[in-house]
Amino acid sequence: MTENEALDSHLPMLATPQAERLRALVAACVRARYGAESGYVLVGDAVKREGHLFPLANLARRCEGAPEGDWPALVDAHVAALADASQGGEDAEELLAGTCLRLVPADAVGPATPVHAREVADGLRLALALEGADSVRLLTDEDVARAGADELWAAARRALTRAPMRHEEVRLDGHPVLYSVYGDAHSVATRAVALPEVVAEVTGRRMPDAGALVAVPTRHLLAFHPIVDGSAADAVDDLATYAVRAHDEGPGPLSPRVYWWHDGRLTSLTAVDDAAGTVEQRPPRELVDVMRALRALDRAGRLASAGPAGPAVPEAEREPFAAALVDALAHAEGDPDGARVETWDAWLAAQRHGCALFSDGKDDEPAHDGGELAASGDAARAWLDAFYLTLVTRDRERTTRLCQVPLDSLRGGVPVDDYVSHWIDVLQSHWLRRPVDDVVDRLVTTIKASHPDTTTLAPKDFLNLVDYQPVALFHRLLTHDHEAFGEALAESLVQHAGYWGESAAPRARVALGPLALACLAYDMDFPVRTDLPYLPRYLLNRQRLEVAPD
Repeated sequence: MTENEALDSHLPMLATPQAERLRALVAACVRARYGAESGYVLVGDAVKREGHLFPLANLARRCEGAPEGDWPALVDAHVAALADASQGGEDAEELLAGTCLRLVPADAVGPATPVHAREVADGLRLALALEGADSVRLLTDEDVARAGADELWAAARRALTRAPMRHEEVRLDGHPVLYSVYGDAHSVATRAVALPEVVAEVTGRRMPDAGALVAVPTRHLLAFHPIVDGSAADAVDDLATYAVRAHDEGPGPLSPRVYWWHDGRLTSLTAVDDAAGTVEQRPPRELVDVMRALRALDRAGRLASAGPAGPAVPEAEREPFAAALVDALAHAEGDPDGARVETWDAWLAAQRHGCALFSDGKDDEPAHDGGELAASGDAARAWLDAFYLTLVTRDRERTTRLCQVPLDSLRGGVPVDDYVSHWIDVLQSHWLRRPVDDVVDRLVTTIKASHPDTTTLAPKDFLNLVDYQPVALFHRLLTHDHEAFGEALAESLVQHAGYWGESAAPRARVALGPLALACLAYDMDFPVRTDLPYLPRYLLNRQRLEVAPD
């Protein structure tokens, strides 16, 4: 692309020389109509005059499809339309019909521009604006008094969700995913004040309990990263780089800051020193504590252990299990029903690797007594995966051996939340046919310990949407309530989809815990549906090898 072919950074529908010519025509036309001292300012993509903003994007689109010889007439008509744009004095009905929300830089509001605006975060104000076809006028207190502040803010908020936008995922190797939202409308960045709705629309998932990181570098752009695991720390730096660059280069600059959306408010993470020309990220202590508590998923898709790994399950032994588990789950992409022999072989291999972590490596030996298996936090979650795999593959002997692993050998070391150990205790007690009252007591303890307010390590979303679902299913299984089990199973799969969204992670393709409990219920003659998503039917109904693929 030559210099003459390069698209203009502010009016990208035109090449740079074309955009410069258009601006020159607009400037000449404005001077001719209003005079050289009319107080107008021509910026990259708009004309500003006496508190009014007149965008040039629509004019540029008209010129894009017209011969350049027709441009002077188009510009003259456009400037004439600007002269008829809102100058104030609208009645209440007109204001309520046309008012919208606009994020504006904090320095855009002051004694020289006495507009009606609210502070939403450092460096940002939220204003009421009246939008026309080619102009935007920020409302003053006098305007607001004619229609009522509460009524105008409510009407503007309703209009915000109708603003058109486009979006895409930004994925770079080794970096957390960022979601970029963009569009021609000046209200795209303003949708950050309704970020939960944006997150749901873009990702298909609700806003995480920990909130999201967000940047609004220009009025046409916003980018965000939902805070669901330890990758949020890296996302702060990536968003900071994105925000500064887009703010400096893009049209309609808003803020170079990174913000934390949490509990309905935006908190700035960025310290801006205008004198020194520096931008530095300083997350508040509350966010630092949140990010320290969150952990990423390991290679197998489990919640990764925090801190150094204990000696109980050496890396050389853990990795084959992690790799085998990933391989088994990944087969669901091409074989979601689990019909192929290769899929069954992969699941069987993963089960054997998992069980090997807790045995002496001999089929006729009981489960490891913990002598060499020192306490290790990741051992508890590896045990759960191995247990689930034995239920899916119906290897009852290995299930029993796993249930003979001393619970104390799975505690301590790298910490896990108490509910994980309590849940293992429930499963072991049930499988080893301990008194039902004891199992119920342990289940109640698990349910109480898994309340989000009592946990400190697992992200609330992971706990509620993933980790707790097998517990809820077991409760219905224990009471032999067939109908309630079916409803809970369907709900667990909705929650699974809500947590993983469109993720390509192998763990997203199969709901391992619910599948294991569904297999157990199926074997107990529960009327379990075998056509549900995330549950390979031929693993669930034991016909894995009897039904060959077409």
